[in-house]
Amino acid sequence: MNICVFLSAADLDERYTRPAREFAELLGKAGHTLVWGGSNVGLMKVVADGVQEAGGRLLGVSVEFLAAKARPGADEMVIAADLAERKRLLLEKADAVVIMVGGTGTLDEATEILELKKHGRTDKPVVLLNTAGFYDGLQQQFRRMDEEGFLPRPLAELMFFAEEPAAALAHLEESRAAG
Repeated sequence: MNICVFLSAADLDERYTRPAREFAELLGKAGHTLVWGGSNVGLMKVVADGVQEAGGRLLGVSVEFLAAKARPGADEMVIAADLAERKRLLLEKADAVVIMVGGTGTLDEATEILELKKHGRTDKPVVLLNTAGFYDGLQQQFRRMDEEGFLPRPLAELMFFAEEPAAALAHLEESRAAG
């Protein structure tokens, strides 16, 4: 399975890097391919290292203005012209999506896939990996949107919330088996 991971390129502390690396190792050991933003810095590097060391494949989609930070030695690296094309290519190449800790870029990518799902433009499973409670506030906001009628489909159809890496990957594998 090609699993797209949206995440930060920032250098983060152990409470974020440990679960990210754990997810990456599970992904690689299961023989999946990481589809990611292609950067060889910060949390993106941690995840790419973990996948590659565990025997998984790396499919990066970088963008022209960040091409200097693209990971050497990826199995495949595509350079998009701009961020919009990068998002399109990441989603196009993925069978499933995991949203890990990140900043505004990660939120932008997350809301894009959720909008596509909301409107029936994709049925790819989406998991929000709520590492160290990072997305507690966002999870609460999504639940409020659901409860107050802002979502045309139940939240459970749009996204699965996982607290641990193993639960995130298990959900994706179960979704693929059911689909």
